[in-house]
Amino acid sequence: MTSTKPERYLAIDYGDARIGTAVSDPLGITARGLETINWNGRDWSWALDRLTALIEDLQITTVIMGLPRRTDGKTSETETKARAMGEELVARTGRPVLYRDERYTTVLASRVLRETGVRGQKRKAVVDQMAAEIILQEYLESRRKA
Repeated sequence: MTSTKPERYLAIDYGDARIGTAVSDPLGITARGLETINWNGRDWSWALDRLTALIEDLQITTVIMGLPRRTDGKTSETETKARAMGEELVARTGRPVLYRDERYTTVLASRVLRETGVRGQKRKAVVDQMAAEIILQEYLESRRKA
């Protein structure tokens, strides 16, 4: 009998001011929000250092990077930056980065938080984590269906 190593995923909701993260359970079944990384949108060295540390500390096997796609199909500047960050994470960690369309995840996360009574600064602090959680849960469910 061969044992397979569990896969653990980290999802990233890239933004120019905040980066939301979510992590799967060790079996790759459920997602939960992890943390929001605040950065200045220009010098991403601190954000990359933090993401790299999360990947190593949590023994992440695969990174799921949300792509902020435009509705007209054209590549946005933010999408280009998210892809560049993904490439840098591959170079730093050797872990694969898979890209997922994340249009509307922040809108959906904001709606869920609003409907559950989370307001103001508290909502702002966790909305990106919840968006990353949505990205990751959708990915995990698509794997189960495949």
